[in-house]
Amino acid sequence: MSRTYATPATCMLLISAATAAAAAVAYWRYLTYHSAEENPQRKNDRTGVVSLIGNTPLIRINSLSDHTGCEILAKAEFLNPGGSSKDRIALYLIEKAESLNQLIPHTQSCIFEGTSGSTGISLAMVARAKGYLCHIVMPSDQAIEKSQLLERYGATVERVAPCSIVDENNFVNVARRRAMEYGKDNNDDGRRGYFVDQFENPLNSEAHYRTTGPEILRQTSGKMDVFVHGSGTGGTIAGITRYLKPRVPGLRCFLADPQGSGLANKVNHGVMFSDTEREGTRRRQQVDTLVEGVGLNRLTRNFAHILQPSGRCLLDGAISVSDADAVKMSRWLMANDGLFVGSSAAINCVAALSLARSMGPGHTVVTVLADSGQRHLTKFWNDQKMAALGYSTEPPESLDEFSQLL
Repeated sequence: MSRTYATPATCMLLISAATAAAAAVAYWRYLTYHSAEENPQRKNDRTGVVSLIGNTPLIRINSLSDHTGCEILAKAEFLNPGGSSKDRIALYLIEKAESLNQLIPHTQSCIFEGTSGSTGISLAMVARAKGYLCHIVMPSDQAIEKSQLLERYGATVERVAPCSIVDENNFVNVARRRAMEYGKDNNDDGRRGYFVDQFENPLNSEAHYRTTGPEILRQTSGKMDVFVHGSGTGGTIAGITRYLKPRVPGLRCFLADPQGSGLANKVNHGVMFSDTEREGTRRRQQVDTLVEGVGLNRLTRNFAHILQPSGRCLLDGAISVSDADAVKMSRWLMANDGLFVGSSAAINCVAALSLARSMGPGHTVVTVLADSGQRHLTKFWNDQKMAALGYSTEPPESLDEFSQLL
């Protein structure tokens, strides 16, 4: 009986294939282990709706990418189960509170927060899933559908008149007060009132440092030139910037800021100021913009995480986006990409477009689509209201209609 012997070359090929297969398995195990370790929201012991939070896709925005010759990529955070990036901090902060015995499920403990809407919706969802009550305080000028969503999740909704943070009746201060009052005489039964404090709680930024930042790094393989995002509490931009900058050589990070906010001027010139905030020009109590959820005229503790002790910011610059451009971009993305985005996502995309144009073809810009237009139907996506304010709601014929902001 004749025998067939493998040639030395064949043996080498077989050994190489086996080695490659073993290496691939080892690498997969490494990624699985370290992803779960670095990103707490990958824990496989979670069940139910909270197991869906995080690990959202990074998508290419085709129309913007094709126009600029750059890859403009966006983290689709509106695909979280609660509909926004705020799901991440809701889960992270609540689980941290549980680990410190500040919250105990199924004890009638209640989670309190002052929010423009999205964080409240995420908190209400996670609270319902984990066995807590939820009480949300929000400014009365926010889109009504946010209150309606909160009520569907079973939250108590308290709408208060918009006013400055120094006023005791500011929505954040009212939420803090409600938490202190709740259950203060009933501690024996474990009932607690927990104030999330998203603006000043550093765990907000930490949630994105540990989850969103690592996800973006994996999804891009570290190949990106610019990250751009707006700031409300400052948690998302601070957490992602702090995580990515040391790990991506040459990465530049920018703030996208709505009109009326003083943060852009703070980043670019070191002074908190906005032209629309001059005496006699302001129309709204907080920030004079149509955009909800981002823009402030004070520094939060979370945003301060990207300010060095010397005063030098980890951000490389800031871009101010007008309401007119935000409205135009939202309509452009719907008409050309089928993306139905909220107002903060729209300003992120305006800034991303401007940055891509300034760099020229061949670069990669990453941003975030924090929520969809579904919770902005009665304001930002209400064509009649926008038209009454003088804004065109027709999709632009060309991206050349957008101002170059750099």
